[in-house]
Amino acid sequence: MIARRHAIIALLLVLLAAAILLAMGRPPVCPCGTVRLWHGVVQSSENSQHLADWYTFSHIIHGFLFYGAGWWLLRRFPVGIWLIAAVVLEGGWEILENSPIIIDRYRAVTMAFGYSGDSVINSVADIGWMVLGFLAARRFPLWLTVALGVGFELMTLWLIRDNLTLNIVMLVWPVDAIRVWQGGG
Repeated sequence: MIARRHAIIALLLVLLAAAILLAMGRPPVCPCGTVRLWHGVVQSSENSQHLADWYTFSHIIHGFLFYGAGWWLLRRFPVGIWLIAAVVLEGGWEILENSPIIIDRYRAVTMAFGYSGDSVINSVADIGWMVLGFLAARRFPLWLTVALGVGFELMTLWLIRDNLTLNIVMLVWPVDAIRVWQGGG
């Protein structure tokens, strides 16, 4: 069980990330004026604007990975501390991901042509999806967590020609052949 105080701290950190994103000028919701549970069109101005999209699977995998990192590095601390660390990392990524330097990098080297960043509700939902992955990894046997992570990566690779692995590769060390393939070439 995660201690109530740890859960409250994690929630306050999510609210802090949302406040920072609003202060950065991120739109609270999709500029289209709607909030959808799912938006499945990757090459769209509404991608990363709603509660879930194809990149939701990457955030669930973040939760799997952060739980594993907590088990590996923070075993002597309560699991609530692992969760707080995971929320700090995911919230920090959401803030960095929505900074001009990363938005411009996505536009320049990935398939996210025209990407303008996330809405605040999408970023908060992404943190929530990470927490779901974290809690699932805590309950599931290791083999199931690994199988789900690999399955999510293969599914999104097949369906949208993108996934967490390719996102990292393309941000860190862009490969032109991957970008052409992702664009349908």
